[in-house]
Amino acid sequence: MPQVLSENEWLIAIDKPAGLIVHSDGRTEEPSLAEWIAENYPAHRGIGGDWVSPQGEHVPLNGLVHRLDRSTSGVVIAAKTQEAYDYLKKEFKERHVEKKYLAFVYGTPTESQGTIIAEIMRSSEKPKRWYARPCDADDPRAAITDWKVVEKKDEATLLEVTPKTGRTHQIRVHLSSIGHPIIADHLYAAEREAILGFKRPALHAKSITLVLPDGKYETYEAPVPEDFTS
Repeated sequence: MPQVLSENEWLIAIDKPAGLIVHSDGRTEEPSLAEWIAENYPAHRGIGGDWVSPQGEHVPLNGLVHRLDRSTSGVVIAAKTQEAYDYLKKEFKERHVEKKYLAFVYGTPTESQGTIIAEIMRSSEKPKRWYARPCDADDPRAAITDWKVVEKKDEATLLEVTPKTGRTHQIRVHLSSIGHPIIADHLYAAEREAILGFKRPALHAKSITLVLPDGKYETYEAPVPEDFTS
């Protein structure tokens, strides 16, 4: 069940549990965070318009200004007015929003921190996935991810990851490209045994820091989920 972390006149910060889709993908019928918002905040229905699926289905966003993968837990921001939505969407697009993630990965990086710069390319293979192609930082197609080691274990490492861009599967693809895919990632580490008890990709959206319309900086942080602490 989603939990409200914080709320003000412009937005709601929500802790999304792993396994809950942010909004319908146009292919399946299942509960979504967008529907939860509509049920609990009916005045927010229609904010942000619709997302149009590849099948042509119009899916109401109900204020959601960004997405997380179904399997990823953590902070999601939803706007409470259309004006706030337009402002927040612009902040995300112009990379003024800082997002931090926690990720358990296989193995141990040789360095304590690093930056990955690579374009995210779509593969023609099935199931649908993406892969990384190195490029220069000034390439408009470049995706950029900073990472640093938080804790090392015998067969795995906990990283704090800060994506500077917001491409599909960016963190998962980038970490896989340096030989340290996320534990239990069914797409980018399918050949590896899930360890540390994880039954979903070990990725958690820890926090979001942004500037509110009144100029004040705020950080919204989601508690570390049980499968991370255990």
